[in-house]
Amino acid sequence: MSAQQIRRALLAVYDKSGIVAFGKALRERGVELVSSGGTAATLREHGVDVTEVADVTGFPEMLGGRVKTLHPAIHGGLLADQRDPEHLAQIAEHGIEPFDLLVVNLYPFRETVASGASFDETIEKIDIGGPAMVRASAKNFESVTVVTNPDRYADVLAELDREGGITRDTRFALAAEAFAHTASYDAAIGAWFADQLADDEVMPGFVGLAYEKLADLRYGENPHQRGALYATAAGPGVLGGAQVRQGKEMSFNNWLDAWAAYDLVRALPEAACVIVKHNNPCGVAALGEVAASYRGAFACDEVSAFGGIVAFNGACDAAAADAMREVFTEVVIAPSFTEDALAAFADRPNLRVVQAPLVQPPGWDVRTMPGGALIQDLDVVQETRGDWKVASSREPTAREWRDLELAWTIAWRVKSNTIVFVKEGATVGVGAGQMSRVDSSWIAARKAGERAAGAVCASDAFFPFPDALEVAADAGCTAVIHPGGSKGDEAVLAAAEARGMAVVLTGTRHFRH
Repeated sequence: MSAQQIRRALLAVYDKSGIVAFGKALRERGVELVSSGGTAATLREHGVDVTEVADVTGFPEMLGGRVKTLHPAIHGGLLADQRDPEHLAQIAEHGIEPFDLLVVNLYPFRETVASGASFDETIEKIDIGGPAMVRASAKNFESVTVVTNPDRYADVLAELDREGGITRDTRFALAAEAFAHTASYDAAIGAWFADQLADDEVMPGFVGLAYEKLADLRYGENPHQRGALYATAAGPGVLGGAQVRQGKEMSFNNWLDAWAAYDLVRALPEAACVIVKHNNPCGVAALGEVAASYRGAFACDEVSAFGGIVAFNGACDAAAADAMREVFTEVVIAPSFTEDALAAFADRPNLRVVQAPLVQPPGWDVRTMPGGALIQDLDVVQETRGDWKVASSREPTAREWRDLELAWTIAWRVKSNTIVFVKEGATVGVGAGQMSRVDSSWIAARKAGERAAGAVCASDAFFPFPDALEVAADAGCTAVIHPGGSKGDEAVLAAAEARGMAVVLTGTRHFRH
């Protein structure tokens, strides 16, 4: 039974894309069609000969359509192993004919939830008969071909013509796809039910995660690791539906760094730019115009920006493209590109140009570990100047306030321990990912050099001791923003007062491990 002939097919689809053409093609090949109410009506409307499920079962659809295919005449035909004489004898005894092909796609549960439908409407979009038939047919792939994706219709017809039937390899691959489909569907339902039980203080009892592979990558983080790009099942796509407009294939690390840059730039003022290297921003600026912002971000650390990822939160225009011309860049990502910018980038075939909408990522922050995962709410900067407290005797100046707000947002997306120096709307020094905060401060000061004079400093967590603040002050910083809450707050404030620094406490920590 290598190539299974298709003599009888059951079609029951919610998404009727292509089903009429597929049904006609099957009938032209002599396949008997059985179908449920809505699908049968669509096929008949277009002149396709079909038998109603109710005529096979001897029962009408019941309970508002909740019961129509849940019957031995259907499931016996789907589950009978046609290699087993006893199975064939048993279904023959009860007048049940076997099916060779099942075509099903399910009620749009995720889409219904996303639309904001009512509780009762959502419940009614939980498919029962569809998953039952899909699982039955996938289990019985030795005898039944199961198709859950309209994109597969053409492949099935081509193989029927080429092989005279559907090969075992294809049936097995389609069965694997079918089980993945129902698993993803049930994960979405389970997650929705868990959300109904959760409250603001308690994490849900179940988190359903389902991803579908978009593409294999050349390798993972390193050449000896396999890697692939996946998208949330039935979602808008990676980064809200990112499109690679030109350039070489995106690598595993390209995607990681593109998201790190885009996650930060979407939270910044208009026409901002972020340059990321190895998942940390090495330059950030918000100067009111994308080309100026790029130049400001690049000036922060020209060495680290080589081979970096550049992100804009506004249209990337020809001026920005021209400003980038002499710098080797791996990826540029923005919500839109002007035609002049795309024309300029076309001269750089190795540059990857990615267009993606500026969207707030949904869901959870998930960190996997052997045997489980740590899951938390996404970290979002929700606090504003109105929530902050000036702890020093001196109030920040208007310029310092603007730079402090920017520095605080940037520190949110730099690996801990984090120290960020900002001056006149752009970073001048970034210290990231160090084991001690004073080391991060030393790095930021060294990167900034003379540019630190008149800058402000942000720390993602409190200063446990005055030392890191003193390094920033000695480098030339005039104001500092940090969460506060340390036993050493008084000593830190005293050190700031002695140096004439303004001190702002946010009350919120933003670690990023």
